[in-house]
Amino acid sequence: MNTSHRLQAFGQTIFTEMSRLAIEHDAVNLGQGFPNFDGPDFIKDAAVDAMRAGKNQYAPLSGVPSLRRAIAGRFTSRTGIEVDPDAHVTVTSGCTEALASSFLGLIDPGGEVVIVEPFYDSYPADVALAGAIPRFVTLSPPHFELDEEALRAAFGPKTKAILINTPHNPTGRVFSRDELQLVADLCKQHDAIAITDEVYEDLVFEGSHLSLAQLDGMWERTLTLSSLGKTFSLTGWKVGWAVGPAALTQGIRAAHQFITFATATPLQHGAAAALRAPRSFYDELIGAYRRRRDLLTDGLRSLGFDVFAPEGTYFVLADHTRFGFSDDVAFARHMVTDIGVAVIPPSAFYHRRVDGKSLVRFAFCKDESTIERALERMTKLSS
Repeated sequence: MNTSHRLQAFGQTIFTEMSRLAIEHDAVNLGQGFPNFDGPDFIKDAAVDAMRAGKNQYAPLSGVPSLRRAIAGRFTSRTGIEVDPDAHVTVTSGCTEALASSFLGLIDPGGEVVIVEPFYDSYPADVALAGAIPRFVTLSPPHFELDEEALRAAFGPKTKAILINTPHNPTGRVFSRDELQLVADLCKQHDAIAITDEVYEDLVFEGSHLSLAQLDGMWERTLTLSSLGKTFSLTGWKVGWAVGPAALTQGIRAAHQFITFATATPLQHGAAAALRAPRSFYDELIGAYRRRRDLLTDGLRSLGFDVFAPEGTYFVLADHTRFGFSDDVAFARHMVTDIGVAVIPPSAFYHRRVDGKSLVRFAFCKDESTIERALERMTKLSS
């Protein structure tokens, strides 16, 4: 075994495995969270124009200036926090790289990091890469709310950071002000920083998104991460960013410069154009995704699933136990091989896999005809 000890436990990601099975069995893929439709032409045109204009060499480490200005302006307009695009914004190769750079640049070996689960599967791997120690707080159905007692217990004298994802993948929760205030209070009490993954910030159907950095005393100790891919249906571009005070920005840049150094230059110019999209773009985006969400959740309920309707993101968790399978992995394999629909078994998102065995995750970042085709195939579950 040549894989490093710190990564041996993680193996191949569940997304890679299920996407491979989807191709092998010609299944409708409601598993991995990438759209089956393309992003807007005006963004792609801006990237092509940048290529043709000769903007094809290394970008600055921190990102193309026009994109950093667009990110700063967007962040200020949404949070009311004045952001310096030179000192507070770093462009990364997707939010995944921003996460890895955050942990490598800001967390020392032996420090403890609070992770809310179910989690995106790179979170514990990033903690391991940094040599840190995870402390898990579990969200439980049906409401998936942050439990105050459990969260308080996870913080201690060695806590260096908490990683918060809101809107939350895979539960679809949009954490409330009260929940985030509890996180803020604990960070201040324990002198910990917060790393927030907010890539689904524009995909909110119920309530409203609040950045942890907006709460009193939290800008100074919060690094806010987001990306282009989810909002603009360009997941393959891998353009992300981090916004935070100079002290935290210095840390993420210290790692970023040795991981990717810079993200693809013409794609950064396209991203700058994306962030200038009018309000109507976002209104249409939410309308389209709400229709897809309702189509999928209504269909799953009619098939007998116990569905936990998401407040945000483009994922749905449902309980599959009525169909008689021992756990989520067995159910997911049956779905892809016998039903022809690829899904994700969420036990991969828990440190105790048993906590996710009754659940299954569906992605609705697909056109409506694809969702309808998947639901039609799933009628075989009832027979």
